[in-house]
Amino acid sequence: METKTGLLYSNDHEWVRVEGEKAYIGVTDYAQHALGEIVYVELPGIDDELNAGDVFGVIESVKAASDSYLPISGKVLEVNEALSDSPQLINEDPYGSWILSIEITDKDSLDSLMNEQEYIEFCSKEE
Repeated sequence: METKTGLLYSNDHEWVRVEGEKAYIGVTDYAQHALGEIVYVELPGIDDELNAGDVFGVIESVKAASDSYLPISGKVLEVNEALSDSPQLINEDPYGSWILSIEITDKDSLDSLMNEQEYIEFCSKEE
């Protein structure tokens, strides 16, 4: 399992990269391994306002379909359109293939996320 320093992680296996008032969100290496070959990614709508814990999309693989949960509250600014045609990019580079970016509307929601070491420990208990 690969992780990246400087990211925050949710217990639903999403990662968050904070850049000022903006955050990029994707799924972790752990999640893409568990899902297997990803064949479809449902993306949220631009300007959707979502709260932490809301479903923002679905990732389908040859094994299963899985809801993706927004780890922090925010307004959708961008979606990674490349995933519509090439969902396997998440398998190839889970930390380079963000799914959406949001304007963070509740900075306090960041407090519920894990740092890299906490996430590694969390995943070791799930196996």
